[in-house]
Amino acid sequence: MSRRGSREQAAEQEAEQAAAPTPAPAQAEAPECITTLQEGYCNLCSEKSQEVNSFILHILQKVDEEIQKGAKEGITLNIGGNNRLIPVQRVTGEDFCILSQILQNHPSINGLDVRYNLLSDVGAYYAAELLQTQPYLIYLNLMFNDIGPEGGELLAKALHENATLKYLRMTGNKIENKGGMVFAAMLQINSSLEKLDVGDCDLGMQSVIAFATVLTQNRAIRGITLNRPILYGEQEESTVHLGHMLKENHCLVELHLCKHGIKNCGFHHLCNALYRNSSLRYLDVSCNKITRDGMLYLADVLKTNATLEVIDLSFNRIENAGANYLSESLTSHNRSLKALSIVSNSVEGEGLVALSQSMKTNPALSHIYIWGNKFDEDTCAAYADLIQKGRLKPENTDVEPFVVDGHVYLAEVSNGLKKHYYWTPTYGDAYGHSTNAGFALVPVSQHL
Repeated sequence: MSRRGSREQAAEQEAEQAAAPTPAPAQAEAPECITTLQEGYCNLCSEKSQEVNSFILHILQKVDEEIQKGAKEGITLNIGGNNRLIPVQRVTGEDFCILSQILQNHPSINGLDVRYNLLSDVGAYYAAELLQTQPYLIYLNLMFNDIGPEGGELLAKALHENATLKYLRMTGNKIENKGGMVFAAMLQINSSLEKLDVGDCDLGMQSVIAFATVLTQNRAIRGITLNRPILYGEQEESTVHLGHMLKENHCLVELHLCKHGIKNCGFHHLCNALYRNSSLRYLDVSCNKITRDGMLYLADVLKTNATLEVIDLSFNRIENAGANYLSESLTSHNRSLKALSIVSNSVEGEGLVALSQSMKTNPALSHIYIWGNKFDEDTCAAYADLIQKGRLKPENTDVEPFVVDGHVYLAEVSNGLKKHYYWTPTYGDAYGHSTNAGFALVPVSQHL
C-alpha cells in the first residue's frame, strides 16, 4: 500500500510539473539582448578572431544612434572608402564577411554603400550571400571594388532569386565581357531590379549587344548605364542594336551611353528609334563624337517627341550650327525638354545666344549647362539677363554672372546633371538637386 501510494504521489507530482508553465531558456532571449549593430559586430569579430575595422565600427555607432532616435527603417549604411572627413580603414573582403552577417535580417537597413573599398571577388561572394538572405535590401553600391568576372558572376546569379533589390551599382569593377554576359542573362530572369549601372566595367561588344537584346523583353528595368565599353571597330554595331531596343522597349526611362565612340551615323540610329519610343525621358550621350550633323537628327526628333526631358550632350562637338538646330526646335516646336547640357561642345557666341533666346519663348526648358564653350560679350550679357529676370534660376545652370569695369563675365558654378556620379563632396548634400539635376528631374529609384 505504501509503495503504491508513493507511486501515485510521484505521478501526481509529474502531472503538476507538466501542467505548470515552463520558463523559457535564457539563450532564447539572447538575440533580443543584442540591441546594437556595433555590439554584434565586435562579438562576431571576437568569435572569428578577426581584427575590428575601426571605420566600420564608427559607422555602425552612428547608425545605432539613428535607430535609438527613432529611425526604424530606410537607413542606408554608408561605408564609402573615399570619405575624406574621417580616418578611413578600407573594407576588405574579410571585413565584409562579418558585416554581411550583421546585416542579415536587419529591417532598419535597406541600403548599403561600400564604394571605393577593397572587396575584390572575396567580398563579392559575401555580397552575393547577403542578396540571398537579406530580405530588406533595395540599394547596393559596389562601385570601384576590384571585383572581377568571377565576382560579377556570383552577384548576377544571386539576383536570379532575389526579389527585393531595386538598384545595383557595379561601376568601375572590371567584370569584362564574361561578367557582362552573365548580368545580361540575369535580366531575363530577375523581374524586380529597376536600375543597373555597369559603366566602366570593360564590357565588350558582345555583352552590350546582349543587354540591348534582353531589354527588348525586360519590363522591369527603368534605368541602365552602359558607359565606356571596350569596343573595337568603326561600324557602331552597338547603336544599331540599342536603337532596335528603344523601338521595342516602352518601359526604359533612363539610358546612359557615355564614351561609346558614337558618331553621327550611330546617333542617327538612336534618333530614328526615338520617333517610336514613348518612355525614354533621360538620354545621356556625353563624351562621344557627335557633331553638327548629328544635331540635325536630334532637332528633328524634338519636333515630335513629347517624352524626352533631359539630354546630356556634354563633351561632343556640335558647334554653332548644332546649337542653332536645337534652338530652332526648342523655340518653335518642343515643349517637353526640361534640361539640356552642351558643356564643352566648341559652341561660340552665336549658338549660345540662340539657345538663350529659345528659353524666352520655351517655358518648359528650365535647366541649361554651357560651361567649356567660347563665351563672348553677347553670351555673357544674354545669360546674365536670363538669371537677373528670374527666367533661369542660378541653381539650374553652371554659370554665374559677375561685373568687372562695367563688363559682364560668366564664372563656373558647380552645378550639373550628374556632378556627383563618381565622387561625393566633403560637405553639403551629395544628392542635392542642383548638382544632380538629371536624376532629380527624372527619378527612377530611391537612390541615385
